[in-house]
Amino acid sequence: MKAEALKGHLDGMLLAALEDGPRHGYAVIEYLREASGGRLDLPTGTIYPALHRLEQAGLVEGSWSVTGGRRRRSYVLTRAGRQALVGRRQEWRTFASVVGAVLEAKPWPNPA
Repeated sequence: MKAEALKGHLDGMLLAALEDGPRHGYAVIEYLREASGGRLDLPTGTIYPALHRLEQAGLVEGSWSVTGGRRRRSYVLTRAGRQALVGRRQEWRTFASVVGAVLEAKPWPNPA
């Protein structure tokens, strides 16, 4: 699945990836890959800027650590991030319901 198809939904998926505890950036990518059955394989150039944007918005909090001699930044949801995730899930359900209804609707009768 291409990154442009995810516009408007990536932030919610990133928040969901952090719901069960802190993860570093690569672990977030792996979570999305596994949770999607391999259909999401997003590049770091997509994930890291989005994580930084969520951090600036106060929805996640990042911290540096050193593991195996390498520095890595881990992210965890803030209280505001948990609340935002609830809202994003509801928005997604509404969006999916509306789009599904339109795409699955029977053709409109031809007025001619």
